[in-house]
Amino acid sequence: MKRYLVFVFLMFVTSFIQAQRGKADNFKNANEKDASENPRKSLRTKSKEREKPAITEYKIINNVNDTTFVDTTLTIQKDYRFDYLRRDSFELLPVNNVGQSYTSLSKRDQPHHILPLFGARAKHFNFMEVSDINYYHVPTPFSELYFKTTFEQGQQLDAFFTVNTSPNLNLAIAYKGMRSLGKYQHALASSGNFRMSASYKTANNRYSVKTHFVAQDLMNEENGGLSEDGVAQYLNSGEFIGQQDEFSDRSAIEVTFEDAENNLKGKRFYFDHQLHLIKKTDSLSTSFIVGHRLDLTDKSYEFQQTTPNAIFGDAYVTSGIRDKVAFENFTNQLYVNFSLGQLGTLTAKTTIVNYNYGYNTLLTQITEEDTPIMIPNRIKGDAFITGGAYHNKVGRLNLYADVESVISGNFDGYKYRAGIGFDFTPNDTVELYGSQEAVAPNYNFLLYQSDYINYNWFNAFDNTIIEKVALRLRSIKTLAVTASYEQIDNYTYFSKDQNGFVKPFQYSETINVTKIKATKNIVLGKFGLDNTILYQNIRQDQEVYKVPDLITRNTLYYQDHWFKKALFLQTGITCKYFTSFQADGYDPVLSEFYVQDQQEIGGYPQFDIFFNAKVRQTRIFFKFENIGEAFVQNAEFSTPGYPMRDAVLRFGIVWNFFL
Repeated sequence: MKRYLVFVFLMFVTSFIQAQRGKADNFKNANEKDASENPRKSLRTKSKEREKPAITEYKIINNVNDTTFVDTTLTIQKDYRFDYLRRDSFELLPVNNVGQSYTSLSKRDQPHHILPLFGARAKHFNFMEVSDINYYHVPTPFSELYFKTTFEQGQQLDAFFTVNTSPNLNLAIAYKGMRSLGKYQHALASSGNFRMSASYKTANNRYSVKTHFVAQDLMNEENGGLSEDGVAQYLNSGEFIGQQDEFSDRSAIEVTFEDAENNLKGKRFYFDHQLHLIKKTDSLSTSFIVGHRLDLTDKSYEFQQTTPNAIFGDAYVTSGIRDKVAFENFTNQLYVNFSLGQLGTLTAKTTIVNYNYGYNTLLTQITEEDTPIMIPNRIKGDAFITGGAYHNKVGRLNLYADVESVISGNFDGYKYRAGIGFDFTPNDTVELYGSQEAVAPNYNFLLYQSDYINYNWFNAFDNTIIEKVALRLRSIKTLAVTASYEQIDNYTYFSKDQNGFVKPFQYSETINVTKIKATKNIVLGKFGLDNTILYQNIRQDQEVYKVPDLITRNTLYYQDHWFKKALFLQTGITCKYFTSFQADGYDPVLSEFYVQDQQEIGGYPQFDIFFNAKVRQTRIFFKFENIGEAFVQNAEFSTPGYPMRDAVLRFGIVWNFFL
């Protein structure tokens, strides 16, 4: 890994020096020319200011080359995205402290994969994958600063800077850091996401490169949630505003333990470059591209606890619990892209993956029948994957298909996806697609080792098979709707066994999932009403897939320009509601959620009042979260044993600089 870091650093520095040298030479030549034409003209004379570049020239490019541009407006969607994840969390419910994980109100799609994923998924909400890293093309240096308060001691910060040292080379660097003490004992959360990216293309556009490096560290102190006495203290704390008792101070409420923490760390080096052997000259001509992608990913997850706790069962040690698992994934993909004009674009790809997941210890367990069971320490090997893709746009009609399959290795699996779309107008589209995938369960379902005796297993589960069909309608003037139907076989999940300890299980029957999500923003003059609703219907013989039937979010807001348009004001109230359901519980040893049937959450509205403003390129956000709790006792939970957030006033800014 160190040699890759050195390579990235040298590439950045060399490119920057060359670009600056070129700029200096151009500047020198220009000044010498001015001096020769006008000897009396000083070299320090202020040159004519060039026109300010249009905002659309500040381009943002994702890993599949979809391009947008920097947006400094203030909309209601910007308010939804002003949070720790920096994306709309409509289908998530945050656990008490910032950065402490989220209860999923709707099961989220996992990152694109055909092999098992690394475990500790409860800590991956803020873990940046390849698809989360963007590349840029800017006419002048551009930066963004994000700041938001947390709970008690700490803050959130996301600082970003990008520059084109030449028209063909862009460099970007960013760091997202967060630290929050929290209101309950031993609930500190701390995270850091460092990323660097670069993109380059030759003057004739025949060769291009996109690369990035990411280093991430997500740490949480774990307290196991409220103890039995702590739950009673929480539920019986002051009922009305102004009424105080000792447990209105949340730090006085008892928690299960105060000596554990877990940490997810990861590093990734990504490199994608391609060469146009036959360059496309117009929409009807052909092109031939050869490309190569490299992805080197290292991850580790560690759980530490000073003294074993009985809620997790017996332990092999009397003190110093320390479970650590590491994962290395090295992916090389070769692809060719052949465009035939109006006949569409065909892509063929071949991928070789080397994976190594596991521990540094071997374990032999003795069963009640005195039978030894050997639990290995590694899952490692190679996988050979082939696939292809097709895309074509005929007038307003879009056709696409994507296929991948593992043809050799210890795992088997496949992914198919095909769809058709039609653009009535640029803002009114319809899309119908279907997909099928068969993927092995995540690594921590297959192999896990721990100092806790009950957290050791080695399983041979079948692939989880998901078939899906979905319809998307999008219209800015009318309504955006997504309707989908999924059929899931061999669903894999965590739950408690007959002894009350969390274990992995696989459901042998079929689960049918129907979702309908609709979004509509109604604006009348200076007032607006933004509405989002999600309906979910689950059919299953045994309740292992649990989500609320209904989720709604309604925001009534006012917005207008004030002070001769020097300030843009936006203020309103948001109400979020979801029906009660048996939410998954949280296990701090695994950092995973598990199915439980003891406690329900939900069935109550939550209100947030916000006051936002925009001055030039600066957006200012004030929000009174969960304001209803300030008047009535907060007796709700975000997941079993973990209370909802109390009423709190938080503020922050997003500040853009165009240099």
